[in-house]
Amino acid sequence: MHTSIAQSEPSDITEIFNLYQAAANFQRSKKTVVVWPDFDPALVENEVAEGRQFKLLIDGAIACVWVIAFQDPQIWEERDRDPALYIHRIATAPQFRGRALVKHLVQWAKVYAEKQKKKFVRLDTLGENTRLIAYYQEMGFDFLGIFPLKNTASLPAHYQNAPACLFEIQL
Repeated sequence: MHTSIAQSEPSDITEIFNLYQAAANFQRSKKTVVVWPDFDPALVENEVAEGRQFKLLIDGAIACVWVIAFQDPQIWEERDRDPALYIHRIATAPQFRGRALVKHLVQWAKVYAEKQKKKFVRLDTLGENTRLIAYYQEMGFDFLGIFPLKNTASLPAHYQNAPACLFEIQL
């Protein structure tokens, strides 16, 4: 099994949306409080164009995707002043679930963040999903708690009605 991580390309956008839909279907099947909405194609196209959308490949197949940011003030508020790499919208292909791919993502993120002179790798999830909270802790993240979001107007729809669970790894 050969794994690699690369920036997503415009030709990956259809597969990225397939993975987002599979993730939303999985969330529905698990009866999670928050289910991902349909994301705006322009949002993802822009992330790809900016080089912020990434993919983990296993034997050439896209197994997992995610997007990064270097600022996230609506979610992290005053903590956003810290130099951090933020990870969003991790979506794993159904045939690759259960392989702890987030471990690969975390290893990559630590190296990438250090090269960018960041001191934290951060991510969030919504609602009180105890299984996902435990999973991210197993992957090395510290769980900082559950926080209500105050300024969600510019965030995707799923951020509007649930508190955020915040996680970080200090480098």
